[in-house]
Amino acid sequence: MYAIETENLRKEFVSPVRQPGLKGAIKGLVSRETKRSVAVESFSIQVQEGEFVGFLGPNGAGKTTTIKMLTGILYPTSGTARVLGEVPFERKSELLRQIALVMGNRQQLWWDLPARESFAVLKEVYDVPAATFNKRVDRLIADLDLSDKVDTQVRKLSLGERMKCELVAALLHGPRVVFLDEPTIGLDVISQQRIRQFLKEFNEEEGCTVVLTSHYMQDVEELCERVVVINHGNQVFDGTLADLRSQYSPERRLRVTFTESPETNQLPAQAKVLEQNSAQWVLSLPADAVAPITSEILQNFAVADLSLEEADVEDALRALFAEGPGAVSRETPAR
Repeated sequence: MYAIETENLRKEFVSPVRQPGLKGAIKGLVSRETKRSVAVESFSIQVQEGEFVGFLGPNGAGKTTTIKMLTGILYPTSGTARVLGEVPFERKSELLRQIALVMGNRQQLWWDLPARESFAVLKEVYDVPAATFNKRVDRLIADLDLSDKVDTQVRKLSLGERMKCELVAALLHGPRVVFLDEPTIGLDVISQQRIRQFLKEFNEEEGCTVVLTSHYMQDVEELCERVVVINHGNQVFDGTLADLRSQYSPERRLRVTFTESPETNQLPAQAKVLEQNSAQWVLSLPADAVAPITSEILQNFAVADLSLEEADVEDALRALFAEGPGAVSRETPAR
């Protein structure tokens, strides 16, 4: 059984169209015009238990709508979805006790209460045994370094501290599937790194399935081996980060520090100069010609230092989005 499985999941929103002026308002009382907008076109995916999957796409691509359907917040217009074998929009308690949703721009903690009291309320909501609850909360508080914060009113915590407390609240009932929608949004780099480290360790130790949406590519690169990309409501890629880079960012960056700077026209013809700062150069090379070009540079020039950089995930995503909403990965693996 897959942890998450969908087939042709689709969501349309219907909204009224009001004509301007008094005449339009009166007409709307008699016959109302509506318009349909498609948020998710046809989304099919299979996620194994224990996978950590990145769910990517530009703003308005349909990521949050998809997650809301998978957590039972929204009903789909058509298609099927199962999470842990259950239909999420039936909202059965057996499923709701096994999933969690963390949204970076929403909160489930009571603003005027210390976080610890919110945890106690959620313990009763999820009917977590006292011994299990105490052990799990103590561990989560220690792992996220919150021991001196959980007895402070939530309103007095920093954004990073509140997000850590939100993670504790979402995980205290031991969910098997966790949906993270922009969990590091607005956080400083130190808080982002701490949360990434915690999520990686939690996924490995607990074996829970995690679906992560984020506009911070470092989140995705550090946590997700597999990524699913959606654009204009259409699924356009499903594969590894390495596949994404190789298919949509076919160039590599070579950072070279020369002992004596060469003339640009002396470099190999396939090497494009991206940056030049005194003796340090950044060159763009075709992925299939990295070895011969690098060898030619080392043979013909005095090089003090040289390093090859991975293709930029953001560049690969921009190239993928530029293909348009109907684009589909050329090598999407079967799952």
